[in-house]
Amino acid sequence: MCKAISQAAKKLGDELLSEIENKNQEKGILWTPILIAAKNGIKEMVERILICSPMAIHDVSPEKKNVVLLAVENRHPHVYKVLLKNVNNMTDSVFGAVDNNGNSALHLAAMFTDNKPWLTPGAALQMQWEVKWFEYVKKSMRPNFFPALNNDKESPQQIFTDKHKDLVQKGGEWLSSTATSCSVVSTLIATVAFATSTTLPGGNKEITGMPVLELKPAFHLFAISSLVALCSSITSTIMFLAILTSRNQEKDFAKNLPGKLLAGLTTLFVSILAVLVSFCAAHFFVLQKELRMYALPIYVVTCLPVTLFAIAQLPLYVDLIWVTFNKVPQPPLEDNT
Repeated sequence: MCKAISQAAKKLGDELLSEIENKNQEKGILWTPILIAAKNGIKEMVERILICSPMAIHDVSPEKKNVVLLAVENRHPHVYKVLLKNVNNMTDSVFGAVDNNGNSALHLAAMFTDNKPWLTPGAALQMQWEVKWFEYVKKSMRPNFFPALNNDKESPQQIFTDKHKDLVQKGGEWLSSTATSCSVVSTLIATVAFATSTTLPGGNKEITGMPVLELKPAFHLFAISSLVALCSSITSTIMFLAILTSRNQEKDFAKNLPGKLLAGLTTLFVSILAVLVSFCAAHFFVLQKELRMYALPIYVVTCLPVTLFAIAQLPLYVDLIWVTFNKVPQPPLEDNT
């Protein structure tokens, strides 16, 4: 039953596409179904049209933009992947095409418009996607494949630098403000962790100098967690200082700066958790035996603010991981609605 419905839907879609194309040709309209599908990021329709009418790959818009140029210009990596997969023996004529202004696919990938944002929050992560998209299109073809200059004698790299000046500045400001705030927190944690690691609960034995509570399990937990807190907080501070002293160039947004931010945030969260664990372990020795059964709920409540903070920052942290470890950008916001 479902298979029959699917076949009927495909047949109906093919008939509609054929009818639309015939009417467009009768009226002299150059926007064919495959061009509309490529412009709007409808991958399934592009695939279907290429199967039914392979010659549709040569259709061009009034601005002489083919499916490749439209997919690149409108930030549709999923459509571009389909074209890379299906267009094998016509690479030069399809991927090497230029529009009325002499812009190749790489020229269009270098441009930036505010109405085509990537699925990322913040200017820094958007800039990271822009760099990755430009490099992805560039590396998808052999070296020196795309025309070097357009009709205005501009290279793709010149266009990229000129069009992304504001985004680079906004991304640098966002990273600097984030690194400044986080470095203050990590420095405070490092100070507390250092003081905690040098102050042993219960003191030392007079003769041997060994900790009095060294045989207690809670003491081992305290020692390990305080050391982890100190090391991770110092590492976090170094990462944030590296961001503050960076040059914020275009290429730095690809991996360098986001990688440092990811490492800084990760070690910051680890240091916060380790400080709380060391506090709870040290505080456990202060409690009287009859009160220790009530200690666990108190410690859970103590960790609640940090948990809420981590949950609030989780979307940004996940987005940062997603953007950093993905080679190809995700479709723009409007493609996911």
